[in-house]
Amino acid sequence: MEGIFLGKGETAVFLPFSRANRHGLIAGATGTGKTITLQLLAEGFSRAGVPVVVTDVKGDLAGMAFPGADKAPFIKRAQELGLTSYGPQAFPVIFWDALGEQGHPLRATVSDVGPLLLSRLLELSEAQEGALNVAFRWADEQGLLLLDFKDLQALLQHLTTHRDAMAGMSVPSTSLGAIQRRLVVLQQQGVERFLGEPMLDVHDLMLTAPDGRGAVNILSCDKLFQYPRLYATVLLWLLAELYENLPEVGDLPKPKLVLFFDEAHVIFEDAPRVLLEKIEQVVRLVRSKGVGVYFVTQNPLDVPDSISAQLGHRVQHALRAFTPREQKAVKTAAETFRPNPRLDTAAVITQLGIGEALVSVLQEDGTPSPVERVKIAPPVSRVGAISPEERAKVRAASPLAGKYEASLDRESAYEVLTKPQETPVWGGWSWGGGPPRPSQPSRRGDTLAEALLKSAARSVGSSLGRQIVRGILGSLLRGR
Repeated sequence: MEGIFLGKGETAVFLPFSRANRHGLIAGATGTGKTITLQLLAEGFSRAGVPVVVTDVKGDLAGMAFPGADKAPFIKRAQELGLTSYGPQAFPVIFWDALGEQGHPLRATVSDVGPLLLSRLLELSEAQEGALNVAFRWADEQGLLLLDFKDLQALLQHLTTHRDAMAGMSVPSTSLGAIQRRLVVLQQQGVERFLGEPMLDVHDLMLTAPDGRGAVNILSCDKLFQYPRLYATVLLWLLAELYENLPEVGDLPKPKLVLFFDEAHVIFEDAPRVLLEKIEQVVRLVRSKGVGVYFVTQNPLDVPDSISAQLGHRVQHALRAFTPREQKAVKTAAETFRPNPRLDTAAVITQLGIGEALVSVLQEDGTPSPVERVKIAPPVSRVGAISPEERAKVRAASPLAGKYEASLDRESAYEVLTKPQETPVWGGWSWGGGPPRPSQPSRRGDTLAEALLKSAARSVGSSLGRQIVRGILGSLLRGR
């Protein structure tokens, strides 16, 4: 079978490459081995030439860039599983960081993030979300590019001070003011480093090394995760971008890209129903783009049922069962597996040791395998954090070095809306004779219209020619 060797119970368990785009779940209590399992899977995909994206919340996945040490527990596990060729190995790692500190800056434009995700990020009320949607619509009608953080600030400030500009659009000034105050809070979190250009080209996540191994794209999130809403926004935007930009390919012998989202519960916490519906749609449809998504979380109940039902591969590490909610999680997790008559799944979940898991994968014929109690194979790359010097060395060797480091500041909404209004000067005698007329200020509406027309002309044919209101999930919101 072409697949990743996960470990061995009564039999060896492999995750088939041909079914890897059917998504998966890695769950378990803290300290039970979820991150090791994630690392093992990422290594397996990379070795097969499949690029991966992993979110590194604790900083301990960065070690994949270096060979693993000869740790006694890993050597012992390899011997137990009969891995005679087990040995240290490094992987082709590329570091990214939405805050631009520990990797290539990962950026998105304001228009591509869109009002739906921004509303959740800003924790807006329903009325304030409506106001933000109207502001995006107005900017779109005027041909204004919303690229970076200051474009959004300038747009809201302009609409607050020029109420007549929004003819026919009723938006309370209190709502606009509240949004502006929330932007100040976001600015302190560093969101202006995420919103801007050059925006990520998703194809840069799909590189392969000269030896044919897939790139391991590590999104450094130890600081980003301090702001859970911003963390969730970055992940959902990334998922939407992949769906929007990759072609339909159907089922392939192996996926084109695999994503691992650690601490996945923050994606779904307090998410409005409309957003959950869109996430469900994209998770269901993105597999036809050759993309697999694997959610990593402590409690399997963290993932909504509508999305959990789409996760074909399951690795369940130990769960604690002290509280009613934890007992419910154990029961739910047990019920999601295909039964094994030789295994009391619900009882075993609480008895698993570190590095053990209950595993079920989609088989070649598309049916889930009976659940197995499995000793997970050890990774071959380093487990744990790296030094700043080691990180700098990896970054300097990146094939993308220099492409995203410098920010780009094109003329956009901020420049148009804050440009000083020119006063036209009368250039000669009038047809009727007489002295030159004194300089007079032009009508504000005419000057603004000219500026907006110029902006619209600039936007035609640009890479941002998509409707600004597209936002997250692209064509899905347009009902395609």
